[in-house]
Amino acid sequence: MRVHEDQIRCRDGSSGIYGFVDKPDFVIIVPIQDGIVHLVQQYRYPIRQRQWEFPQGSWEERTDARPEDVARGELEEETGLLADEVQEVGHLFPLYGTVTQSYRIFLATGLSMGRQQPDREEQDLITRAFPVPELERMILDGIIQDAGTVACFGLLRLKRLI
Repeated sequence: MRVHEDQIRCRDGSSGIYGFVDKPDFVIIVPIQDGIVHLVQQYRYPIRQRQWEFPQGSWEERTDARPEDVARGELEEETGLLADEVQEVGHLFPLYGTVTQSYRIFLATGLSMGRQQPDREEQDLITRAFPVPELERMILDGIIQDAGTVACFGLLRLKRLI
């Protein structure tokens, strides 16, 4: 991660500082089978809370990895699930006014159990399956507050994939 503070010139001729952060891209995986989605809950240090979200992550040490491989790897690492099919369904920027990072959205289907192997920071990770109507309720009730998870769900609904 790199933090930048660039000197800029505005349209009106005034100058200022524009701050932004370079962070590596990541993937969000939506594992679904028979109307059941799989979420993970983990402690998110910046907000000091545990949150439900779709599995997500990056391989910062393997910048040459294909996003599909990262999606498969993160899915198994966080949930223990393997997917027969991993289909890329979207590409979004979470905060393009302040962060260069983007994420690719993958729909994972044909699920079977593999071996969960959470990272050191994910050792308290909880995984759970939810029927789609319960996921909708959790979003509407504000239980799920992860913007990426909400955006992925909305995009998949609009594409009629969930």
